[in-house]
Amino acid sequence: MLPQRTDGDPRGAAGLSASLDWAFGTGRGAAGVDYGDKLFWLSVLIQRRYAQICAEYDLTSLQATLLCAIRDEPKRMTYLAAALGMTKNALSQLVDRTERRGLVTRAGSEQDRRVILLSVTPAGKVLAEAVFAETAKRLPDVAENLGADDQRAFERLATAIVDASGVPAS
Repeated sequence: MLPQRTDGDPRGAAGLSASLDWAFGTGRGAAGVDYGDKLFWLSVLIQRRYAQICAEYDLTSLQATLLCAIRDEPKRMTYLAAALGMTKNALSQLVDRTERRGLVTRAGSEQDRRVILLSVTPAGKVLAEAVFAETAKRLPDVAENLGADDQRAFERLATAIVDASGVPAS
């Protein structure tokens, strides 16, 4: 369900903007705008902003994401591979590079020696907290051109999408 407009916008209950007034199932808006195309470019915008933040901390986007994913507690490598959408091999290579920088450590589980747990080092924790805080502060700027009501609606929709996706959010 699209959010109701309460800011007096003449589009009324049509939603966040006319471009979102698409015909469900077609991926095309009333003006023929491809909804998937807009989501693609929104993804590019978000990824670009995130990459800029990560670069300021001398991290790749994947390294920063990995650090943020384990900043509060160690996680199993198999869990991380699934949560981050990576193969185990790709995750191992990422962990190798990040471990060489002294930001993460691997340890076997006391309960099951086949299980490898990944933890942040103290230096990794500092970086993870800084990147996470900066991202949380600056990423919402992608919606800075929206009015206050639309920003709140965007936040509600983004929350609903993430919650329904099963992606672990902190």
